[in-house]
Amino acid sequence: MHIRRADPYIQRAVRELAAEGIEAGLFHTSGTPGDADFPGYRQRLDRAVTPRRLADAVAAWGADAAVSISLPCENALRDAAAKAFLDAAGIPTVMTPLPATLQLVDKWETKRLCARAGLDVPDGFRVDSDLLGGRGLPVPGYRDALRVQAARIGYPLMSKPVWDSTSMGIRTLRSPADLDAQLDPGPDTVSTVVEQVIEGDLCSVDIVGRPGAYRVLPLCWTGRAGADPVFTFADLRWCGPREEADAAFTGVARALAGLCQDLGVHGSVNVDMIYTGGRFVVLEVNPRIGGATTLSCAASGTNTFSSLARMARGLPVPGGTARRTGWAIEFLAADGIPPAARAELGRCVRVVTAHELVIDGTSRGDIVVFRLAEGEEQRTVKALTELHEASGFPETGLMAKLRSLLDVNR
Repeated sequence: MHIRRADPYIQRAVRELAAEGIEAGLFHTSGTPGDADFPGYRQRLDRAVTPRRLADAVAAWGADAAVSISLPCENALRDAAAKAFLDAAGIPTVMTPLPATLQLVDKWETKRLCARAGLDVPDGFRVDSDLLGGRGLPVPGYRDALRVQAARIGYPLMSKPVWDSTSMGIRTLRSPADLDAQLDPGPDTVSTVVEQVIEGDLCSVDIVGRPGAYRVLPLCWTGRAGADPVFTFADLRWCGPREEADAAFTGVARALAGLCQDLGVHGSVNVDMIYTGGRFVVLEVNPRIGGATTLSCAASGTNTFSSLARMARGLPVPGGTARRTGWAIEFLAADGIPPAARAELGRCVRVVTAHELVIDGTSRGDIVVFRLAEGEEQRTVKALTELHEASGFPETGLMAKLRSLLDVNR
């Protein structure tokens, strides 16, 4: 992960450790973090580092314990394998064990796990690239079997790679012709999950803990789901009061905590869902921290990274549901924050973090996360409106979304 996505909570956790005489170390494969990003030991490793080499580097530094905060999922899988080596070397590592991680990074296996746990999932089927490509057992009826499955569910359908994350590789199949094009294998064909399109509100939740105690953090709302895939940070993302959905989530939270218990989750998982018609439909359970972790920390006063550090030290962590203590709102300023507006922004709202968003080495603009208490909605809208009128920031469309969110949900 780019360490600034954990700002400012990773820094707080490291300083808490330092206050107790404990040094923290960061082993990373991208970026050039400085003291402001991670006030401790830092070592950059090759992006293609193997689990064994990663474990050896951590052990050579002299670690007494380790914590995985890697994303996306392929890096979490690497860390789960490294955990096996570190645990064997007497360095307990906070990371979900490899067998469970292997299931959770596989979207089809995750769908089956959730269904068995009594959670709603989209109807769908798996498309195997080996069978499409004629590798292994010849199955002449395979394509027709998939066409029958697709017709049963109905179009449009969503196709996503079995192994991928951060919304990469998602395609919309609007007709049988689109499905046929996907069933025509090329050299880069991968296995996919094809499932019904669910329209509704995208949301996610982080769960932190270990068997016997799981802390469910507040729901974070991240956009709209429909037939067309959208950029993860394209919409306003927020955590705040939504009474009907919060009530409906109570049973889902229990089922998710039970799933974590059954899998032996040790650390953090991030669950992506769609809220529609009063129910939550689970899309993914990622064995790692999530893209909305900062939001859930800001809205609940729960520092996920401090919790992970406590687990690494063998200290207890609370279970149950974390109480939301206010609003947390995140937006992307694609053109960056104008210099004239940056200082004023901090006077308008309680800024949690404002930093450049870098994905796969490409800048996507500046991410802003801010907090407010319930009851401060009108004051906040007024202050941001004045900032917009003076500087053009936040831009007009974003201001409309902020007004709608804070006015409608007061």
